[in-house]
Amino acid sequence: MRPQSVILSVLLITLGMVFTQTGASFAKGLFPMVGAAGATTLRLVLAAVVLVAVFRPWRQKLDARQWRAVLAYGGAMGAMNLFFYAALQTIPLGVAVALEFTGPLAVALAGSRKVLDFAWIVLAVAGLAMLLPLGQAQGEIGISGVLLALAAGACWAGYIIFGQRAGTGGGPHITALGVSVAAVIALPFGVATAGTALLDPAILPVALGVALLSSAIPYALDMVALPHIPSRLFGILMSGQPALGALSGFLILSETLSPWQLGGIIAIIVASLGATVTIARNTPPPVA
Repeated sequence: MRPQSVILSVLLITLGMVFTQTGASFAKGLFPMVGAAGATTLRLVLAAVVLVAVFRPWRQKLDARQWRAVLAYGGAMGAMNLFFYAALQTIPLGVAVALEFTGPLAVALAGSRKVLDFAWIVLAVAGLAMLLPLGQAQGEIGISGVLLALAAGACWAGYIIFGQRAGTGGGPHITALGVSVAAVIALPFGVATAGTALLDPAILPVALGVALLSSAIPYALDMVALPHIPSRLFGILMSGQPALGALSGFLILSETLSPWQLGGIIAIIVASLGATVTIARNTPPPVA
């Protein structure tokens, strides 16, 4: 694996994380009108429409193995979004992302062998603990939201693993197919929750923006990057998500940050950058 491809993949994933958390903040504004499941459905359905129109996946032929990987990838994506948006109804964005990160962290731990890798993970966990507003905002955190965010984390781990399998030898058309599968999974829940409100023209511009920021753009970037990056590096890179989520919540949703939480953000950023440098440097060259 060439170092240049690893660095480019890191940049693409980082950009996708920024888009994802910005879109999640805007998505919260849709909850009063269509609910969490409705917002999830709008996000995935509109993203699928955009991706299918742009990448025209019907022109590509997939074998049975690729189809199984795409269905698993899309299924994990759909469940992850449904669980995560449901969690946002009862807990703040930064906390939800921190809890959801248990999935990528598990992927990172599964592949760790060097002491320095564990040091970065320990630092990331410490930062996550500092981001949780324990004792300062306990009333804002419901047990149902915590469990839903943890379930989203389990699906996030599946998204990483199945996304890498589906993306190997594929391309952006795999993203279009995966998001389409996720949209089909979310659609019944959205219709049951919001009904015809999903078709309200007044909310479609915001919903389209959420779809592009939270799904279409970052998932496409992930699919380009995943085949060229170790899964454990991707998992540790995701440690930046809670920091970005907390920052986005502060800037867009006016969720205040304590000095303790700011310390957690710094710890996570340092862990993410340190892990990126360490693992990229230790990535062995491909066997000829």
